[in-house]
Amino acid sequence: MTVKGKGTALNSEAAGERAAEHRPLSASLEETVALVRKIFNNDGTLRVRIIENSQGSAVRCGLVYVDGMVDRTLIQNGIIKPVLAYQPAEEESRDPAGLIESIRMTVIDVADVMVSEEMSGLIGAIVSGKAVLLLDGYAGGLIINVQGWDSRGIEEPTTEKAVRGPREGFTESLLVNLTLIRRRVQDPDLKFEFTEIGTRSKTQTCICYMESLASPAILKELYERLEKVELDLILDTGYLAELIRDEPYSPFETVGNTERPDTLVSKIMEGRVAVLIEGTPFALTVPYIFVENFQASEDYNINYYFASFNRLLRVMGAFLSISIPAGYVALVTYAQEMVPTLLLLSIATARQSVPFPTIVECLIMLTIFEVLREAGARIPTSIGQAVSIVGALVLGQAAVDARIVSAPMVIVVGLTGITTLLNPRLTGPLIIARLALLCTTSLLGIYGYFFGLLGLVIHLMSLRSFGVSYMLGVGSIRPQDIKDTAIRAPWWDMNLRPAVIGMRNRRRKPPKRPAKRS
Repeated sequence: MTVKGKGTALNSEAAGERAAEHRPLSASLEETVALVRKIFNNDGTLRVRIIENSQGSAVRCGLVYVDGMVDRTLIQNGIIKPVLAYQPAEEESRDPAGLIESIRMTVIDVADVMVSEEMSGLIGAIVSGKAVLLLDGYAGGLIINVQGWDSRGIEEPTTEKAVRGPREGFTESLLVNLTLIRRRVQDPDLKFEFTEIGTRSKTQTCICYMESLASPAILKELYERLEKVELDLILDTGYLAELIRDEPYSPFETVGNTERPDTLVSKIMEGRVAVLIEGTPFALTVPYIFVENFQASEDYNINYYFASFNRLLRVMGAFLSISIPAGYVALVTYAQEMVPTLLLLSIATARQSVPFPTIVECLIMLTIFEVLREAGARIPTSIGQAVSIVGALVLGQAAVDARIVSAPMVIVVGLTGITTLLNPRLTGPLIIARLALLCTTSLLGIYGYFFGLLGLVIHLMSLRSFGVSYMLGVGSIRPQDIKDTAIRAPWWDMNLRPAVIGMRNRRRKPPKRPAKRS
């Protein structure tokens, strides 16, 4: 009963604080400061400073801010010193509204200052790291942008390293990230629209797009989906991606993400829309299509022959990653006549003392490989690679010597793991697709493999991302549609932006093709 009563009291107190945010402001400085202290009850970071200038009570102000989220030097030099030295005219002292405007226009030495007469607006400014200057006799206050906190510097993204290309990556600061984008696109057509998401966190969110390229239908759909987000806390764009995606139960992502400013800018210039939020280096891009899983930023910075070869390797790697285990199980278990005799004898000899069926053996080894991969990703970098490599070698050799698994199965699982690493964006979907094909193959043999593969293709063809087909460009016979899919055509030959995505203005303005030298 005691705990219940305490909880009820806390809930009542919280409800009272929320109600206080919507009360009308008082012209009395003492009453307003008391109300602010009540709202921030038990918060030791709140700071309140009463300021009276050299004219006595002619200008009496209260400065409110949250310690640790502001620039103290800017507060001292841009607010406190100018207010202490300010000498208002006699007629200004009798008009609080005119006095607050005069302080905003001529006294405060900070770039971003605005007037607010709502308590909810003042409280929102305080918790976001801004300072609020209250004037005795005026039912309102000045919101002054003095935000300042330590943040991580600009570094190369660890998840999207490139051999050739820019080394800059996004940080946890939204304004820094927007600056990285603006530096690359110095065009007034680039738009940044801000909103807040999260009923309690009030996470600042920015929607970024090129006005003449982005589809109005995609923009409208994105805004509608963001408005339906009702979580109280948003810490990362991964929260939003899961809430605004088209197919919530599909393993394939229909919302893209990137840490690289150059990658984001290239997608915006194709007509896509980006979403960035405060506190995370990952930005979202919509719509997102299947072929983007095989594209890398450095593909556009190296020779197009080599870039196309690398993309074909990634496509082949994705196919082999889901097909090698299922194909091996199908051939060894159901279709031995399709295997060359000498190879079949070698496999049979290696499996002679193995106690498990092929499918069980395959599942055991795949599980062990995924355990090693996850362990290598989570433990410290200095020993992560050693654990992955040594663990795979030792466990694999020990399992073969103990006759728990056969040597060919170790080769099959090793090839499967290596080909999976070619496409980091598809790691999750490839694991699920691989297990699904293994299940169908274990039941129906080679027919189950093809039935499973057909089902996977049908599923991919049915997906959409913000009204755009997920398999856009795949299977097309038009040369312009396949110039940036599994291959990368030279820049002078990519004359159009992707269909549907850049439909408003598909024509690029590429440089002319260089003339052949005689």
